[in-house]
Amino acid sequence: MEPVRSLPAGGSGRRQQQQQRAGRSRKRPSGGETPGWEPPTRRLKRMTGPGSEQPGGIPSVPTTPIEAGSRSSNQSDSASSGDEEGDFPLAFHQQSEELSVYEKKRLKNIQENAQFFASLNMLETAKKLREIGKRGPVKRVIAPRREKFKSSGEQPMVRRSMRLLRLDPAGTPLPEIPIETPVESEERISGPLKMIGNEEEVSKVTENLMNTWLKISQDTVRIKEKQPLELKKYKSSLNKMTIQKSFVAKVTTNRVCSLAFHPSQHRFLVAAGSTYGYVGLWDLSSQADAIHQFKPHLGSVNCLHFSPSNSAELLSLSNDGTIRCGNVAAAVFDEALLMLLSLVLKDNYVHITESKGIFVSFHSTSGELGADLGISHLRTVSVHPVHRHYFVTAEDRCATIYDVRNLKASHKRAPAHMNGHTKKVNSAFFSPITGNRVVTVCMDNRIRIFDTSAIIPKIPVVASIIHNNHTGRWLTKFQAVWDPKREDCFVVGSMVRPRQIEVFHDTGARVHEFSDAEWLGSVCSINVMHTTQNVLVGGNSSGRLHVFMDNSLRWY
Repeated sequence: MEPVRSLPAGGSGRRQQQQQRAGRSRKRPSGGETPGWEPPTRRLKRMTGPGSEQPGGIPSVPTTPIEAGSRSSNQSDSASSGDEEGDFPLAFHQQSEELSVYEKKRLKNIQENAQFFASLNMLETAKKLREIGKRGPVKRVIAPRREKFKSSGEQPMVRRSMRLLRLDPAGTPLPEIPIETPVESEERISGPLKMIGNEEEVSKVTENLMNTWLKISQDTVRIKEKQPLELKKYKSSLNKMTIQKSFVAKVTTNRVCSLAFHPSQHRFLVAAGSTYGYVGLWDLSSQADAIHQFKPHLGSVNCLHFSPSNSAELLSLSNDGTIRCGNVAAAVFDEALLMLLSLVLKDNYVHITESKGIFVSFHSTSGELGADLGISHLRTVSVHPVHRHYFVTAEDRCATIYDVRNLKASHKRAPAHMNGHTKKVNSAFFSPITGNRVVTVCMDNRIRIFDTSAIIPKIPVVASIIHNNHTGRWLTKFQAVWDPKREDCFVVGSMVRPRQIEVFHDTGARVHEFSDAEWLGSVCSINVMHTTQNVLVGGNSSGRLHVFMDNSLRWY
C-alpha cells in the first residue's frame, strides 16, 4: 500500500492526485485481485447501498466516535483513541483505508450536505404541498348585500360655503347683487356716424384732434424725385431708428388688425384698426391727449387707408360688410360706396373685397364693375402701382393676379398664378414703385418673392425665406409690407426671442432687426413704414403700438 500523502496546495497537486488514482487503477495485479482490495467505486456503492440508508434515501455514516461506539461495540476502543485522518471512526477508515485524503474530504462534504438538506425537512414540506393541491377550490364568501338606506324623513346636514349663502364671516347677510340685463348684440347702423370718441367726456379732446388732422391734411405733400439710397446707406439709416418709453402706447382696446400712416411730413399721425370695429388715432407729435378711439364698425377692421387725393379722409373696411369714410372736415364716418369714386380720382381703380370672394371695382370713367371671383378664402388685395388694371389676391394655397379689363361674370380666368404654396397665403403685395416684385407670407413657414416684371401664366420665384409664421389663435397673421420708399426691402413681424421686427431684401437676405429688450417685449404682427420718413410702427395683439423713429426726427 502506498503511504498517504498530504494534500498539496493549488490546482497542480489536485491533478497529481487524480493521476495517482488513475495509476493505481491501472496497476492491478495480473495474477488476480489482492486479498482485501476492491475498487473505490465498488466500495462507495457498498457503503451507500440500500442497507445503509436512512429514511429519505440519505446514507447513514457515523460522523462522531460516540455514534460509532453505539452501533459497533467492537470498534469502541479504536474509535475512542481517534485517528490521524480526522474525526472519522475506525470502522470507516478500515473500509476506506486506501482512499486518498481528497476522497475522504469529499465524502465528508457529501455527508454534511446531506444532513443539512435533511434538516430542512424538504420531503415533509413537499408532501404537505401535494396534499394541499389535492383539495378542492376555496369557495369565496359572498358578503351580504347592503340594505338600502331608508330615509327617516329628516334631511342630513349639508355644509355649504358662506360665500354661496351670501353671508359674511360673522353670519350677516350681504346686500343683494342687482340683476344685470344681458347686453343685446349691436345692430349695424346705416348712414353716417358722428366722429366722436367712445366717451362723451373727451369730446373736446376729439375736437382738437380733428383740427390737427384737418390742418396737416391741407399741407401739400411734396415728394422729391430722388434715387433710393444704396443698400449699405439704407442699413445705416435703419440703425439710427430707436424706440423709447414715450413711443409705446395702447391705442386700441383689442388686437390690432390694420395700420395706416398719414402722409404728412411734418406731423406723424397713425391710425390703427382692431377687432370689434374700433379705430384708434395716435398723434405722435403731441405729448398730451394724443390718443383717440372711435367705433365706426361692428366687426374687425381689416384695412385702413388715408385717401391719396385727400388725406383728411380715412377709408376703413370691416368684416361687418361695411366700408366707411372718416371725413374729418364733416366729422362723420360716412357709409357710401359711391363716395369712393370722388375720393380716388387720382387713381384709376379702387378694389374692395370680402372674405367670401366678392370683388368690387370702381373706375373713374367706366363706372362700377362687380364680379364674384369664386374664392372661398381671401386675405388681401394689392393693386399694381403702374398698371392699375392688375391686382393680386392672397388665396388658399395660391396668389393670383387678375386683370380688371377681362374680368366679367362669364369669364374669370386669371392671367397669372404664383404657385408653390402648400398652405394658406396670409398676404400678397406688389412692390410700391415698379410692381416688379410680389412678396407673399404663407402658413407653410415660408416668405416668397416673385418676379412680376412680366405678367405670364406662371410667375417665377426669385427667393424663398424660411420664416416661422405660426402665430396661433390669439395673434394676428403676419403680413409682409414693402417699405414705400424702396423697391427691394420689406418689413415683417417675427416670433423670434427676443422679440423683434425684421427687414428683408428681395434676394432673401436679412437687412436689419428692430429690437429693444426694455420696450419691445411682444409680437408685432402688423407693421407699417412712413411714406417719406424713417418711422416704423408695429402693432401687437393687446392694442399696443411700438414706434421706432430716426433720432433726428424727434422733437421731444
